Amino acid sequence: MNAPSPHHEDDEHEDDVYIDENDIIQEINVDEEELVDADEDDDDDEDGQDGGGFIDEADDSLHTFTGHTGELYTVTCSPTDATLVVTGGGDDKAFMWKIGQGDFALELQGHTDSVSSLVFSTDGQLLASGSLDGHIRLWDVTSGGLKDTLEGPGGGIEWVRWHPRGHVVLAGSEDSSVWMWIADTSAFMNTFLGHGASVTCGGFTPDGKLICTGSDDATLRIWDPKSAQSIHAVRGHPYHTEGLTCLTISSDSTLALTGSKDGSAHIVNIITGRVDTSLSAHTDSIECASFSLSAPWAATGGMDNKLIIWDLQQSLPRSTCEHPEGVTCLLWLGQCRYVATGCVDGKVRIWDSLSGECAKTFSGHADAIQSLAASSNGEYLVSVSIDGTARVFEIAEFN
Repeated sequence: MNAPSPHHEDDEHEDDVYIDENDIIQEINVDEEELVDADEDDDDDEDGQDGGGFIDEADDSLHTFTGHTGELYTVTCSPTDATLVVTGGGDDKAFMWKIGQGDFALELQGHTDSVSSLVFSTDGQLLASGSLDGHIRLWDVTSGGLKDTLEGPGGGIEWVRWHPRGHVVLAGSEDSSVWMWIADTSAFMNTFLGHGASVTCGGFTPDGKLICTGSDDATLRIWDPKSAQSIHAVRGHPYHTEGLTCLTISSDSTLALTGSKDGSAHIVNIITGRVDTSLSAHTDSIECASFSLSAPWAATGGMDNKLIIWDLQQSLPRSTCEHPEGVTCLLWLGQCRYVATGCVDGKVRIWDSLSGECAKTFSGHADAIQSLAASSNGEYLVSVSIDGTARVFEIAEFN
């Protein structure tokens, strides 16, 4: 076996090729780089990534809906059918689908811009879809057919809400107006004018007697739905200095909690129009807020990566729940001990409001969560993301 080596060394032509090592070394270097890339791809595959993906953990969802072809912005669950979900987003479509039934999906077509808001009527019979095309489309839930299209606003629809006791639809628009219709006949009822910028949040009080709306003009307005007159306009010190981003109303219809781009939250007495309490702890835009139904508490989430549980009797934070990135949406669960949050990091987290501890983290999404909704039986949490998917997580243990 030693013979070939001396033989090659004695061969002048082979020596010439063998001595020319620069070319060979360069070629080997290229091969090594390619091998490293291949190894990295293998590692990515093992981690569930595709070479540049976001996800490096297992998918905790029990159902994933992938019917959309763009970013998802909004989700709602039926108040009467625990499996029925509707999602909407940047592909200008809404889809009606059922948890655990992958063979059922009904595409709700007709919008010509992003679907920004979806909401079922209280009795679950009708669905309203609002779009940045400025139209609200009404759908018959049983048949999935289009009932009618409501027109009027001159700008995109920011949000849609139903009256708590009837088929009356309320919508806020980018053109600073708020509109109201009777859904059964599609008859126009009133326009609410007074805001000076996009109406970013709003709705009926739970007793159905008043309307509260928040705007990018940094004001909260309280309206008489029958006369369309503004009863109170809340503005200036000690209220917000920048546009409102979110609004929630207490179950007894007496208080409105609003959050703003300025990082502040304020509680307003709806009857008097006065600021009762200012909640100061966030350091960046507050994106979501909600009253607890079972205690004198409230929750706010913001782009400062915090969920704050507030003790409203003391007007102080009860607990501060830190996130890796901004909190975009929140939802009180079950008997209101637990709060679910959606985060820019693509995770859904469940927080114990008593201890302030994270009780559960759900992975699966590859980008920021935009909206959360819970099934009517409290067993499922549905999240939508700008990754284009909706995912269902089991939350019965937190009900």
